[in-house]
Amino acid sequence: MKNFLKSGFVAMVFACLLASCSSDAPLEAPSNNYEIDLSLSLETDWVFADEILDLINEYRIAEGLSVIEKNKQHASAYATDHTNFMIDQNRICHDNFSFRSAAMKDRGALSVGEIVAYGYTTADEVVNAWLNSPSHLNSIKGNYNKAGFGVLKNEEGNYFFSVLFYKM
Repeated sequence: MKNFLKSGFVAMVFACLLASCSSDAPLEAPSNNYEIDLSLSLETDWVFADEILDLINEYRIAEGLSVIEKNKQHASAYATDHTNFMIDQNRICHDNFSFRSAAMKDRGALSVGEIVAYGYTTADEVVNAWLNSPSHLNSIKGNYNKAGFGVLKNEEGNYFFSVLFYKM
């Protein structure tokens, strides 16, 4: 995997990775109704998401871990919904992760994890940034076998990313 972290780019990468996910922001009202519009997953840039998944699986295989299978239904609908939320808020965060986790557990998931990012233009860049962040790396190396993707551009053309990992 190419390393795109150049000296001028490093500051932007770490600024994106270290962005605060403040709990002071207004939160969506969670409920026990975990229904989601599955057509949301159609909004994801699946070419980009597939490239990300290929690189994550390449890393996992090299580490002796099982591959992750993509889920283009519930997990991706929840990930896309969260990416839209981040775009609306114009910040990356994990707000309401407990809702997404509970929704996936309600569908049989044993464990759920999430990684997010903003501003990267290639799969190599975003995956490399996640691999260089201990907390994101832990999620990538986690005991998961499936993932949903929310990969979308905002109005300015900047990408926001949500990946919802889970174990069935």
